[in-house]
Amino acid sequence: MTVHFAAARCTVRSPIARALARRATGFAANDNGDMARQPTSDKMLHAALRHFACHGLGAALEARKLAEAAFAEDDLVGYKWWLGICRTLDGRLAAQLHRATQNQTMIGSGQTAPEFG
Repeated sequence: MTVHFAAARCTVRSPIARALARRATGFAANDNGDMARQPTSDKMLHAALRHFACHGLGAALEARKLAEAAFAEDDLVGYKWWLGICRTLDGRLAAQLHRATQNQTMIGSGQTAPEFG
């Protein structure tokens, strides 16, 4: 039996080559919407990433709990810090926390929760 050589068709038009070709991936989407446009300092971003490394997908909830605890202890600096980390990880959750604490008075100081644009 003789074997005849048959050259392959052009790979650009080959249905198999098109099926096996990788599709171009789209751009990543940020689900924080307009909150994603707020600037974040490098220090805050670094702290948020370290917090995420320690707590995984529950990091934003953990940051919210710590912000609530700081608010309850009348620690304005701690509240701002943990709210910022929560905002970096999950803007919607941070906005909910801020709305919840916005009208409450800080216990010892008579201050209300700080305004965040």
